[in-house]
Amino acid sequence: MSDTFEKFCNAHNLQNRVCGVAYTLDDAQPVICTHIGDQPLYYLDEEIVDEHDDDLFDMDELGEIAKEIQILKQEIMGDDALSTYVEESTIDAYCEFADNMDDINAMTSLAKLHNTQNAQERVTSIKELLGDSRLAASYLNVADKHDITIKMSEQVETAHYDRRSGTIFLYPHMQLIDHTLLVARELRRHWQHRQGALLNPLNFQPEHAILINRAQEADLCAAMIRVAWELQLAGKRDVWERVENSPMGDLARAFAREAFMDFRTLNNGEAATAVFEAWFMSERCRQKDKIVIQSMLAEHSGYTIRDDQSSHHITVELLAALGEVPFGKNYLGKYAHIIIDDPIFMEVRDRSSANFLWFIKFERSFKEAEQELQSNSDLSTHGVRRGLFNQESQDHENDITSGADIIQLFEHAPEQQQSKKRAGGGKNSGSAGGNVIDIGNWSRGEF
Repeated sequence: MSDTFEKFCNAHNLQNRVCGVAYTLDDAQPVICTHIGDQPLYYLDEEIVDEHDDDLFDMDELGEIAKEIQILKQEIMGDDALSTYVEESTIDAYCEFADNMDDINAMTSLAKLHNTQNAQERVTSIKELLGDSRLAASYLNVADKHDITIKMSEQVETAHYDRRSGTIFLYPHMQLIDHTLLVARELRRHWQHRQGALLNPLNFQPEHAILINRAQEADLCAAMIRVAWELQLAGKRDVWERVENSPMGDLARAFAREAFMDFRTLNNGEAATAVFEAWFMSERCRQKDKIVIQSMLAEHSGYTIRDDQSSHHITVELLAALGEVPFGKNYLGKYAHIIIDDPIFMEVRDRSSANFLWFIKFERSFKEAEQELQSNSDLSTHGVRRGLFNQESQDHENDITSGADIIQLFEHAPEQQQSKKRAGGGKNSGSAGGNVIDIGNWSRGEF
């Protein structure tokens, strides 16, 4: 801008400069340079003439357009007349509608049959693929002994083991590899159920519920990764590649490091232990803690294990049962007592979750104390108040018989007064010498 302005100023010093055109805004120049050019502009005086104006209103073309519009009007009127005309009777229309419904139902039945056949073929393919893994085959055998079936259902998000109906439900619109891993996970969940390790975490004390929920989820991941590793050893590398490229890639690498260095870690449980520990070291704890704490906040019945020592003992036993496998060593049995006292496994790392957990513990302890006070008759103050009232009444009676003045508020009949005077010589006295004051006689000035 400065270079342009300097050139423009130098141009004013030229003797043979051309005329410059500038502009003003309300008799003012709000900018540094108002130079437009050296040629005046006269666009406002220019007349634009369209050479084709005469062709726009050609009478021949207007006539053709009018004919086409008339033809369209006739066609529209004919369609409207045809739509209002019904040739067949109402009964015939109903019969035709029923026939069409039968055809639709038949087509729907064929589609359902086709989908059922495809679902059965998919389940068969999943079982055949899992049969190449020794661990998954053992889980399948246990499931067959307890009549566990695998079905496709769109009512689940991925996969779900329903322990009441004995069914593993799978979402149908997924790849075969994903179905295989999900079925392996739910078979492991069924194994937890049979080993007594699939207890509801909400039945325990809040801090133990957090640990049990974490341990159950970590065990499922360890089972999936081991099945994928065994399928890779059997030549099915697609499943292992799917796990490596999934969010469980860090857990898969921890398992592969142990299994690759020493194949004996598969049976002695060290590879699964590495996955279990890596799961707790990740951020998965925060996500699972939020879910179980929300369930605690929505739970109205409360936990059934109220004693801290009982909850601690049962949690240790559950962790030991959680590490059982169909073959090989228990990978969590010898670490159960360490896990329940280790902050890595027990600590709630999210601040909001820790605050909610403290609130849940405080609220439940307060309710328990309140219920105990209401149900325990020994701690009730009703008996204490009644005993104190009876004691005060007895003391009052003793005071009366020991010489306290008796004030008679109502006047007795003359017969009663004369009998009292004869019995007491005109002035009544108590059994211990107490004076009896008659308010009625006192008001008449007899005393």
